Amino acid sequence: MQELSADYVVIGSGAVGMAFADVLVTESEASVLIIDRYAKPGGHWNVAYPFVELHQPAAFYGVSSKELSGGRQEWGGLNDGLGELASGAQVSAYFDEVMRHQFLPSGRVRYFPSCDYRGEGRVVSQLSGEQFHVKATKKLIDCTHLNTEVPSTHTPNFAVAEGVRFMPLNDLPRVTEPPEGFVVIGAGKTGIDACLWLLGRGVNPDAITWIVSRDAWLLDRRNTQVTDEFFLDTMGSYANQMESLARAESIDDLFDRLEATGYFLRIDPAVRPTMFHAATISKPEIAQLQKIRHVVRLGHVRAIEADKIVLDHGEIPTTAQTLHVDCSASALRNITTKPIFTGNTVTPQMVRPYQPVFSAAFIAHVELNYSDDTDKNRLCAPVPLPNAVEDFLRFTAVSLQNQFEWNKEPALREWIAANRLDGPSKLLRNLSGEQTDRMAIVQRIQQGVPLAAKNLQKLLATLS
Repeated sequence: MQELSADYVVIGSGAVGMAFADVLVTESEASVLIIDRYAKPGGHWNVAYPFVELHQPAAFYGVSSKELSGGRQEWGGLNDGLGELASGAQVSAYFDEVMRHQFLPSGRVRYFPSCDYRGEGRVVSQLSGEQFHVKATKKLIDCTHLNTEVPSTHTPNFAVAEGVRFMPLNDLPRVTEPPEGFVVIGAGKTGIDACLWLLGRGVNPDAITWIVSRDAWLLDRRNTQVTDEFFLDTMGSYANQMESLARAESIDDLFDRLEATGYFLRIDPAVRPTMFHAATISKPEIAQLQKIRHVVRLGHVRAIEADKIVLDHGEIPTTAQTLHVDCSASALRNITTKPIFTGNTVTPQMVRPYQPVFSAAFIAHVELNYSDDTDKNRLCAPVPLPNAVEDFLRFTAVSLQNQFEWNKEPALREWIAANRLDGPSKLLRNLSGEQTDRMAIVQRIQQGVPLAAKNLQKLLATLS
């Protein structure tokens, strides 16, 4: 069996693997070997549905060394006036360009697409069946912990009777004959995208039945912008978050405060959400979704039969001419956390909420600049991925502790401020004392963070 070695062996060339490898290439002379089961870099973007887009601005996605977006704003449509959202095709082409024109020309990166990593250094080509062994002389970077599940690779956990018209979201653009109606199964961002795509192509809202097992709290996309004109929105939203956390007397009170300040949105004002997956949305998108009147809240689908859909808490009728669209894939299947640095293995996870690529780049930088695993794990505590509303408290507490640790390291603060994937640094870079309204927001944040951290512990204690 052929033996291959490099300083770092990276398993996975998705967004996390590419962001991590980019820092290895640009900040060191290390050799890197990248293995991925897909034929091209980009991970799940290779199999995502054709109309998928980033749901946060493209300006802080991708790898540290190369812009994905030109910083443009979109005009017209449901993202009017906000930062450009890259399409799936743009993201896929971007990662391919990074690999072909930055990584490989460096002479220090070897890339093995269409290969399965079977553990203990064993790699098998999916095309030739050839087996070889890889060895990391420094670290193995396991980027599979946060594998993303998408509709086209997802097996539904409910029964579908023979003859029922049923398809993953990926196949929607291939429909050429109008069905009697549409049933969208899934309440997450994928389900939202399916509904918006149908509405955007002229489907009558009354022809759509949306099965929502749990309503979700959503983030206002306007508060995620990183250009100067949105300073008051983005940084003001963070100040509102800290003040809400500092003053909340209960979890319900916290979410009421966050909604009142505009930090959180919900689709149906009459239904209190119980889910939080950190999906980002615009207010025009919410207005579109509110046109759908047939929203079914009877739990999860258990079976789709020829004439009915069986759910946890009841049944609804369906027909053979109705098209059922599966959006039930859970995106991130593994929401558990583990230590990021363990011996010869690094397992990238999020160390800042909502920002997997910044987190991967940051972890790579820490790997290169710190020698002791205890110090590395102190700086890189994994942020728990959210599912229920209570998880918002958990990951915010870890995030604030991480930020506290980073602030004690001048070199780390300098690296973060210069990294293009760090949105807040872009907004704070040109801040001057003459901008009194902006300085007031910064002062609110500085005053609110320690109070928020303290009160968070009281709120977390109520969970146990």
